[in-house]
Amino acid sequence: MKLGSGTLLAAWLRQKPILSLLGYFLLLVFFFVNTSYSHAQTQQQSDSVGIEGRVPSDPPSQAPVITVPSNGQTFSQSPITIAGLCARGYLVEVFKNGVFAGSVECVDGSFSLQIDLFDGRNDIIARLYDALNQAGPDSNTITVTYNSSLPGSGPKVFITTSFAKRGAPPGTTLTWPLSLSGGTGPYAVSVDWGDKSSPDLISRPGVGDFVIEHIYTQAGTYNVIIKVTDANGDTAYLQVVGVGNGPIQQANSDTKIPQADKVERVILWWPFILTLLLTIVAFWLGQRHQLQVIRDRLRRGERPFK
Repeated sequence: MKLGSGTLLAAWLRQKPILSLLGYFLLLVFFFVNTSYSHAQTQQQSDSVGIEGRVPSDPPSQAPVITVPSNGQTFSQSPITIAGLCARGYLVEVFKNGVFAGSVECVDGSFSLQIDLFDGRNDIIARLYDALNQAGPDSNTITVTYNSSLPGSGPKVFITTSFAKRGAPPGTTLTWPLSLSGGTGPYAVSVDWGDKSSPDLISRPGVGDFVIEHIYTQAGTYNVIIKVTDANGDTAYLQVVGVGNGPIQQANSDTKIPQADKVERVILWWPFILTLLLTIVAFWLGQRHQLQVIRDRLRRGERPFK
């Protein structure tokens, strides 16, 4: 009894061992997919097959442009408005004489915020920061002069922070460290969190570090405005960015933050390619084995299929 290779192959495909072989390789595919996460720093589940890892990206390449105020202006009132043009999607941080003065998100290609000033000369620049806290180039420098309307009242009061942007999941407490200096105590501190809630009113007996707290009920980005008034009526002003469900971003451009805040999806194809090759080889070997078994049975005069 002779059977062609096509007939033998058709008969072989009807045998139960093929089901076991298919099941084995399906399990192998599952194993490769679920163990491939070890090749990335972090991962998240998604609807597609693959992994997500945190990878670095290039810092902002464009410098913002300050259009307000004009260079050489003199002011007797503080705070003043700083406005200009920027690349959308970045955080704009403003500095006066190299000291952090405030931050705001770039929206629709422009920015605007208020900052207070040092007595005398103030050299103001703006700088873009991405989600990894990588800085772009400096903007044009605007030099203005501030003549206090409260002469002889002692050192001007200032409020500052190490965080240009800070966030927490909605429903949890967001804490924000601040540092108060100058002026004459006691101090009245007002914090508007930008979410239409009532401003927090805080009394501080003297200078030093302290922490403010707030709970955002909804996700979003908010302009946080902090005002301080000392016993002589002198005021300090600081605008920063609060985020419901957001990351923490340092205000100090010299502070190096690990490049682990940006998520990019990476699809690993090698497990599928390797599995496909192994499957083809295994089926080929299995076919040769089954054909050889059938031929041996025919030579012995036995039935080819049991």
